Amino acid sequence: MLSTDLAVRERAYRAAHDAATSDEAKPENDKDTRALEQSYLARGEAVRIEELRSALAEVQAMPLRDLGDDEHAALGALVTTRNTNAGHDGTASFFWLAPHGGGSRLAGGTVQVLTPKSPMGRALLGKGVGDECEVAVAGTTRALTIVAMR
Repeated sequence: MLSTDLAVRERAYRAAHDAATSDEAKPENDKDTRALEQSYLARGEAVRIEELRSALAEVQAMPLRDLGDDEHAALGALVTTRNTNAGHDGTASFFWLAPHGGGSRLAGGTVQVLTPKSPMGRALLGKGVGDECEVAVAGTTRALTIVAMR
């Protein structure tokens, strides 16, 4: 999740910062750019940390939506779908539409986080219970029917 990614990025930032400022990073000659490279890496990590902090705050502040059967999927919706591809058993999938954290798994891995940037997220946004959608993911077309939202 976002908080885990943030912790990893903070450790990476500290390591890059320490490497850039350590005595061992002092250039041995005019071609030695180790310290400069580490400082670029540390700066990149610092930018990503700020992005993740902002994303985490946005997701934490996002109200959980209680959608009725006549409403359409929007950010904050928990969408339940059934696989309607030929030859499939109609297994249920659970998706939470969020502005950040796409690909993460929640609730013991049973709920996948989707963002509007993903093909599946774009396909589900604006749809209602009973609507069908087809999505090409990794070269395979998935046919889904929305069976519930909350």
